[in-house]
Amino acid sequence: MTLIKSISGIRGTIGGTVGEGLTPLDIVKFTAAYGTWAVNKSGIKKIVLGRDARISGNMVNSLVIGTLQGLGIDVIDLGLSTTPTVEIAVPDKKAAGGIILTASHNPKQWNALKLLNADGEFISDADGKEVLEIAENNDFKFAEVNDLGKVDNSDNYLQKHIDKILALPLVDVAAITKADFKIVIDCVNSTGGIFVPALLKALGVKTVHELYCKPDGNFPHNPEPLPENLVALSKEVVNKRADLGIAVDPDVDRLCFVCEDGNVFGEEYTLVAVADYILKHTKGNTVSNLSSTRALRDVTENAGGEYHAAAVGEVNVVNKMKEVTAVIGGEGNGGVIYPELHYGRDALVGIALFLTHLAKYGKSVSNLRSTYPGYFISKNKITLTPEMDIDALLLKVEEKYSKQPHSTIDGLKIEFDKEWVHLRKSNTEPIIRIYSEGNSETVANNLANKIIADIKEILKLS
Repeated sequence: MTLIKSISGIRGTIGGTVGEGLTPLDIVKFTAAYGTWAVNKSGIKKIVLGRDARISGNMVNSLVIGTLQGLGIDVIDLGLSTTPTVEIAVPDKKAAGGIILTASHNPKQWNALKLLNADGEFISDADGKEVLEIAENNDFKFAEVNDLGKVDNSDNYLQKHIDKILALPLVDVAAITKADFKIVIDCVNSTGGIFVPALLKALGVKTVHELYCKPDGNFPHNPEPLPENLVALSKEVVNKRADLGIAVDPDVDRLCFVCEDGNVFGEEYTLVAVADYILKHTKGNTVSNLSSTRALRDVTENAGGEYHAAAVGEVNVVNKMKEVTAVIGGEGNGGVIYPELHYGRDALVGIALFLTHLAKYGKSVSNLRSTYPGYFISKNKITLTPEMDIDALLLKVEEKYSKQPHSTIDGLKIEFDKEWVHLRKSNTEPIIRIYSEGNSETVANNLANKIIADIKEILKLS
């Protein structure tokens, strides 16, 4: 059993003993802490709630609603929803915040409470620490019987979300309709199975082949939208002679595509392609995190904009986007953040913008992919002993490469012309994650192995 309490929420496996798994008592305690914080912060006694289709979702939902009511907070329950839909609903409803019940790409035994502020954005590091402190001290007070919160079961936000996407100037429904795309979708038996078909219909797509679209939480494969998990989608795209395949994760904030030949477009290139389209029509800056592909920087600079890197984590990307007034940003895991709609990863707006881009481009998805720089990311890790001073180790690596362009805003990232390596320590275990990128798999792996050899040499000498 696993329970991870962090500044961004509480996440764990269902069942087990209190404090070791995500048990009902842990859910109630953390919900009470968050509800207390949200009301103290905003003075508003209203929270928006939504969930993905996990098997445990209904149980967790009931506990969260009851706890918030017990605090005297009104709940707007969107039911089966998506993370970006809840993010849009929070400011729309003038709520104190929002909770999304989803463990994102984690397997079905996991669930989590993702926490939003009154802007519908993930709570900050400082806010998260406050919530954890309230939970640790049981510093909450429940309402008297006449002051209990009420529940509003609001089921119209699917349409509201779609309407907001259709209203965006850079979403061209007429162009998408004219292109007459044939699309296969894999929604991993979660809420994408409700939202993605509805969006595609609204965009004028007439031929949609649905794969794993029953929102019952029985994930047919690992729900993270990586190539090794999309074999069935790739086969179906070829079998149906479709123009493309679309895959989303359980809470629909990550997005990736499959080309007409069954090859994956690459989740790193979801943001690159959408940014390419945005930058063709809107001059401006872009942002992604330090572990994302350099291709976004190339596309941005070719369009006359400036690229900026942020620390890993959606809240960090959003803060940097606001700081540099970015027109598009996100993460290399298939997360598109389009501030014209809202500051949050949103697979639905990503689909609409990508299909508009593809319709106007007028050629195949594989052809579009070939127009972007070809980079490969290698992902590795080194396990160290728990007592090892990882910060000191990273400092020695930084000293060794002090003459190379490098960044320390999140671990250590070193650039070698158009290649790079990013070293980050894990917050939960004694490991260093090593991501490297080059213009081929061999180059990326060689760079990673070089840095790993350096680390081993430093460890020998220390």
